[in-house]
Amino acid sequence: MQASALTALRVATGLAFFVHGAQKILGWFGGMGSDGGTVDLMTRFGAAGIIELGAGALIVAGLFTRLAAFIASGEMAVAYFWIHSSGGSIWWWENRGEVVLLFSFIFLYLAAVGAGPYSLDAKRRGGHTE
Repeated sequence: MQASALTALRVATGLAFFVHGAQKILGWFGGMGSDGGTVDLMTRFGAAGIIELGAGALIVAGLFTRLAAFIASGEMAVAYFWIHSSGGSIWWWENRGEVVLLFSFIFLYLAAVGAGPYSLDAKRRGGHTE
């Protein structure tokens, strides 16, 4: 049961992260802004979108999960302190940073425990968990 719960957490979180990147980079799921466009790749939002799209897809598949999750966790920590805390408050209930806070800690957890037995990482290791 724990393996199934880990898989559900990994897939749901990775998919939500992927969607944010697909909005920024591909203009999918409504895109960005009122015109549903994409972001310039050479901006901080472009860099964020690339990380979200790539890491999200890898985490869903359970491939290179520890590294992808570590990078994603770092991106969310940067987003929390650079974007959400820039208004003067470090408290999530004041700076609307709940989502990035949760993403950061869930990805940190996945970086520590790995993808679990139902993943491409496990398949690459001959079916053994990390």
